[in-house]
Amino acid sequence: MTFKFNVLYRLGAWGAAACMVTICALVALQVTFRLVDALLVLVGMRRLGFGITGLSEVASYLLVGATFLGLAYTFVHHAHIRVTLLISRLPSALRAWFEVFCLLVALAISLLLGYELVELARESLEFKDVSSGFLSIPLWIPQAVLIAGVVLLCLALAEALVITLRIAIREPDSFRETTATDDSDIQ
Repeated sequence: MTFKFNVLYRLGAWGAAACMVTICALVALQVTFRLVDALLVLVGMRRLGFGITGLSEVASYLLVGATFLGLAYTFVHHAHIRVTLLISRLPSALRAWFEVFCLLVALAISLLLGYELVELARESLEFKDVSSGFLSIPLWIPQAVLIAGVVLLCLALAEALVITLRIAIREPDSFRETTATDDSDIQ
């Protein structure tokens, strides 16, 4: 399938990658600080005591951001785990309609999740909720990243649904070839 909003999905993937790189950099920096302290103690000097306050809290928010921002990109590149044992044995026309049904269910669940996340972020803004960790991060910030990831996923699911519906109605016998991963989709 060729997705028209692939640039947005790629932007989400870059955001996910940035979250992962930031986690790696923060952890590497924390390990370096501890290593320097250990070496100073080893040679008889005093520890410097440098550390990154709230590292585990920030890393956990970044990990959730990386997960959600990458959802749409992995979906459009067929990287989500799918159980196709039953579907692969169906005739192409029936398989197309089964795919439409599955995409409708996935879109409905994703829309419900998105709605609830928006409500959660709205409440966090209204009550000025902050994290209970060391840094007191306003909770609407990580929740906004979750919302962005779910919105991208909903857009990808809706786009796949439209494409699959078009195929199911116009040319159901070509469905199998269209949904297969080909090199032109991966850039």
